[in-house]
Amino acid sequence: MIHQYKLNGYNIVLDVPSGSIHAVDDAAYDAIALFETHGADEIAAYLAEKHGLEREEALELLGDIRSLKESGELFSEDTFGDISGAVKARRHTIKALCLHVSHACNLTCGYCFAGEGQYRGERALMSLETGKKAIDFLVAMSGARRNLEVDFFGGEPLLNWDIVKGIVAYARSIEKEHGKNFRFTLTTNGVLIDDDVIDFTNREMHNVVLSLDGRREVHDRMRKTPAGGGSYDLILPKFKRLVEKRGNRGYYIRGTYTRYNLDFTEDILHLADLGFTELSMEPVVSGPEPDYALREEDLPALFEQYEKLAVEMLRREKEGRPFTFYHYILDLDRGPCVHKRIAGCGVGTEYLAVTPAGELYPCHQFVGDESYRLGSLDKGITNTERQAEFAAVNAYSREECRKCWARLYCSGGCAANAYHASGRVEGVYPLGCELFKKRMECAIMMQVAKAVSAQDADNDA
Repeated sequence: MIHQYKLNGYNIVLDVPSGSIHAVDDAAYDAIALFETHGADEIAAYLAEKHGLEREEALELLGDIRSLKESGELFSEDTFGDISGAVKARRHTIKALCLHVSHACNLTCGYCFAGEGQYRGERALMSLETGKKAIDFLVAMSGARRNLEVDFFGGEPLLNWDIVKGIVAYARSIEKEHGKNFRFTLTTNGVLIDDDVIDFTNREMHNVVLSLDGRREVHDRMRKTPAGGGSYDLILPKFKRLVEKRGNRGYYIRGTYTRYNLDFTEDILHLADLGFTELSMEPVVSGPEPDYALREEDLPALFEQYEKLAVEMLRREKEGRPFTFYHYILDLDRGPCVHKRIAGCGVGTEYLAVTPAGELYPCHQFVGDESYRLGSLDKGITNTERQAEFAAVNAYSREECRKCWARLYCSGGCAANAYHASGRVEGVYPLGCELFKKRMECAIMMQVAKAVSAQDADNDA
């Protein structure tokens, strides 16, 4: 399978199985599109009429395409589907936990899937005893894996800050004994950030996720305090101070856009202009009922925004003021291995969420749905049938995915989004799929633009 598209003045051809990317001229672009379905004489005649190529030039071009096919860089055979079912079946160890240290929140965000952090239940805070059990469970279930990940999540985890610090201290106290290396992540709305949080976070947290939706009016419309006021002015100075003191350690600003701000690129650029360089902006995921929900009719406007963002990022990089957009991170040389690209994030198999009571769920987006409770820290995985559903999901398990050119970039997509959209983890979230494909087209275009610019610079040297 190949995927062809035009963006920002580039003609791009992606060979899906091999991952080979080609930036070509107009004649080659059309010749590749016809190569598998038309004869050489037909293609040569077409190229002569449309592009003014002499027959010899056209045949030479077709010879180049044939050489790329023979070398496996165009029209390559996809053999990954044959091994897709076995990839997750061989994975029996857990590498990451999402610890819900707080099922409570100090904001009332309009789009919160967790219902103000309570996940369909009562307000609750994780105890240190449960946190220690979670660390012991992760060590016991991680096998020979050395690097383990623990995400502190909520609700708002800073509402249970002393327990967060206690869990980190316990994990540090046992990691050498067990030959493990813990990497911690904190996700926070920022309301309770103070100097203690900043100092501890910048010392112990491998990454920090800071929730900020962009422009003041956009952020405050959805992320309100319990009294009904906005939170932008409250949290922005705290985020700035944390990031300034963080140095080169990982963080990113994570925003959510809705139908209220289909011009979300302006929110990303607003964050960049504030000095934040590591950015993410996620489309809201919800049912169709809320007025903030994204709709299929919004796709053209959203596509335009992603393209605008990519072009602006290239311009700013040339000007010496680059920033990173999470969805455009693409390493074409050392990207994820084939097994990772097939299997995806490991939801329900390698990655689990833990509630304050010590219950186990596939990930944070399933917490509170009793039909997807997998077990507990005390009893381990008991709902093996549900876990098997997640083990079976991969980039080739759905008919829609097998036909999609982006399958080896999304690994079959988010199982939680598929579930909430279709009622099945084996389903798909069509709107999310379209947005993902557009993001990948933009990310690939940016890599092409950088490669072409570097080549032009070498030629000028």
